[in-house]
Amino acid sequence: QVRLVESGGGLVQAGGSLRLSCAASGSILNFNTMAWYRQAPGNQRELVATITSDGSTNFADSVKGRFTISRDNAKNTVYLQMNSLKPEDTAVYYCYARPNALYAPSWGQGTQVTVSS
Repeated sequence: QVRLVESGGGLVQAGGSLRLSCAASGSILNFNTMAWYRQAPGNQRELVATITSDGSTNFADSVKGRFTISRDNAKNTVYLQMNSLKPEDTAVYYCYARPNALYAPSWGQGTQVTVSS
């Protein structure tokens, strides 16, 4: 498994932007799936965005058109650019990495994002 460290969370006003980073301890070049999840208080953890090794992306309906996900394999880092933030985006955001279906995924420790109205 690879160790993941998120950064970039914080407090922002509604309509603002944040960029989250997820730095991996090893190469992610061949990782099939990198993703961001989030969990708000009292809610289940939910998938926000995924990016595959060939660069294909998918987003939850709630963030489509506002969030983008990207990966820099040379830096072993995945990013989540969050624009037009809403109070309902408030949550702890977790990075997820899975090489393929044969291996268990790795999770980061999470970074808090708080959007004030």
